Amino acid sequence: MSWFAVETQERNVKTGLVRPCSDCAVREFSVCAPLDPVEQVRVTQIMSQVEAADGSTIFGESDPADHVFNITTGAVKVYKLMPDGRRAITGFLFPGDFLGLTHRESYAYSAEAISPTKLCKFSRAKLEKLLDDMPKLERRLLGLASHELAAAQDQMLLLGRKTAKERLASFLVLLSNAARRHGKPGNPVDLPMGRNDIADYLGLTIETVSRTFTQLKRDGTIQLLDGNRAKLTNLEDLQELAGVM
Repeated sequence: MSWFAVETQERNVKTGLVRPCSDCAVREFSVCAPLDPVEQVRVTQIMSQVEAADGSTIFGESDPADHVFNITTGAVKVYKLMPDGRRAITGFLFPGDFLGLTHRESYAYSAEAISPTKLCKFSRAKLEKLLDDMPKLERRLLGLASHELAAAQDQMLLLGRKTAKERLASFLVLLSNAARRHGKPGNPVDLPMGRNDIADYLGLTIETVSRTFTQLKRDGTIQLLDGNRAKLTNLEDLQELAGVM
């Protein structure tokens, strides 16, 4: 055991957590949540903390999938490039979300920061070696994979069956629910992504997205606030539009 690990365990007697876990605001919502202090030490030994500037690529589609990431601050969009060069955004990830899970040797999508972002970066190979000794971590990762599958199914429904207004309403409800799931208020919702990113995610044009925001605002369903936020002033109507009531 390294000097760092020994020293960390000694600090743990006093704090109950190891660094950087003790400083992590989203630990209880992240993949690391079920780990005990000794397990935290082992995980921190294969982890580094990295930062990604707004607009920077974290990894690209088809890059070797050598690392996985846990987002601690900021926001990330994940997307695929279509054969004709168009971009399809498949999701947005926020603090507490895990990034880079794949059963393949290369990433199936690209990931880009849409605001200044901090992440915990793990060696995939070393993390996989820990799973036999940490069934709690393995179960947590399986749960995250199941959530990703459910999100992909929701995305298919969103693009295939809903009007522009229903799509945008569903998107706002999704952001609200994601915020609550990570221990934050679900209203107002943060919109760190631009209108163009929202359009790509919803399968709409940027003009349609802007027009639909205006419609929801005019109907009294939402209120657009400074700082890229939207207040859900009539959540019941928004949920009805989204089809989640």
